[in-house]
Amino acid sequence: MVYEELFRNLHYLNAPSINVVPPGPRARVLLERQSRLEGKAVLYPLSIPLVPEEGFGATVKDVDGNVYIDFFAGISVANFGYSNPYIVEAALNQLRKIVHTLDFPSEPREELAEKLISIAPEGLRGKCKVLFGGPTGSDAVEASIKLAKWFTKRRVILAFEGSYHGQTSMALNLSSGRIFKDPYIPLAPEVHFLPYPYCYRCPFKLQHPECNIVCVDYVEHLIEDPYSGIPSPAAIIVEPIQGEGGIIVPPLEFLPKLRRISEKYGVPLIIDEIQSGMGRTGKWFACEHSGIDPDIMTVSKAIGGLGLPLSAIMYRENYDVWDPGAHLGTFRGHVLAMKAGIAAIEFAEKNKLLDHVQRIGEEALKYLKDLAEEIKIIGDVRGKGLMIGMEIVKDKESKKPNKEATVEIQIKAFKKGLIIWKAGHYSNVIRLLPPLTITRELMIKGLEILRETLIEAKG
Repeated sequence: MVYEELFRNLHYLNAPSINVVPPGPRARVLLERQSRLEGKAVLYPLSIPLVPEEGFGATVKDVDGNVYIDFFAGISVANFGYSNPYIVEAALNQLRKIVHTLDFPSEPREELAEKLISIAPEGLRGKCKVLFGGPTGSDAVEASIKLAKWFTKRRVILAFEGSYHGQTSMALNLSSGRIFKDPYIPLAPEVHFLPYPYCYRCPFKLQHPECNIVCVDYVEHLIEDPYSGIPSPAAIIVEPIQGEGGIIVPPLEFLPKLRRISEKYGVPLIIDEIQSGMGRTGKWFACEHSGIDPDIMTVSKAIGGLGLPLSAIMYRENYDVWDPGAHLGTFRGHVLAMKAGIAAIEFAEKNKLLDHVQRIGEEALKYLKDLAEEIKIIGDVRGKGLMIGMEIVKDKESKKPNKEATVEIQIKAFKKGLIIWKAGHYSNVIRLLPPLTITRELMIKGLEILRETLIEAKG
């Protein structure tokens, strides 16, 4: 296909190519320099000693000239490929004009708002408002909660076990991981966590579909029962596919059932599409697979086209009840990111990127599921489009999490020229989030490296 040929020319053709065992000499110098100059909160280099210098498509070159296949995309930021020339050109043209405009109107700002409204889930398409926020997804989450509280005049938020919504105060409060929250307790007491349909490790010890998604029935029980101990909630916030939680793909009927409950009791439903949106799953937004429409939706990460920081929320027109200045942020006028975002959406539409993601994602998922049949430490494989998780266990019978093997796999894959990352409740899930422009050829090369490391894993 024509666009497949285009994507092939958007990568370093020699990937993977490891000329110096990483970290090489230049990388070691910069890693030491970072350790000396920056604070202890730096995290990612502790997993793999990557010191990137350039990126192109789904490939990354480090400072020592090693070239890697990237199955991470900066946590689903580089959806449209690193240094995509179509997007770079649009951004450079804007860079020569103006970059920062607060929330004064501009051509790029209003055009991106129109683009987002045009690709929104069907029930919101052409019938929603856009609010641009600050540079991070956390800011979009904060805005969504503020809007829900303003709209309902309530305070309590329902979130889900395994969730991750960000690092600012409310966003952190909505995230379930102790590793993120424990140092900052006490946080606000107004968030209650519900069981997410993590079917591989069902907390109710049930099997789908016989369970009839009883975890959602529990949500209704908590809202409906006046003695549940939970006040009437201001919102339910949910990821359509949990990212940091381990690429947990719920049964298809989960979101429609949750949507019916939220409508029945007048509770706004917030869908967090920060990691799963902007084409990641083969649709613009992952909730579209279930055919449901949120009341409020958060978007960030890939919205800036090239990795330029930006966030937004999209919400039903009747939710537009707040006053001017109700949610502010200095960088909500980052028109450089807005121009890049416009170009990214145009690039995706022109080159049938979503079709490509669906097709190549199905092939990758099948490859990994077949691999799970022959490798005993692969407990589960799940995903949508190019958002794929592979759970690593001690053995298939016990399902005991195998974090040690997961760490080993990540490090060995990196040394062979493949960038992958960990996720999950027990840090035992290999999370695969390649740039959406990755070719079939590069995908297969990366999967073969992953297969080699899985066979070698002893952890």
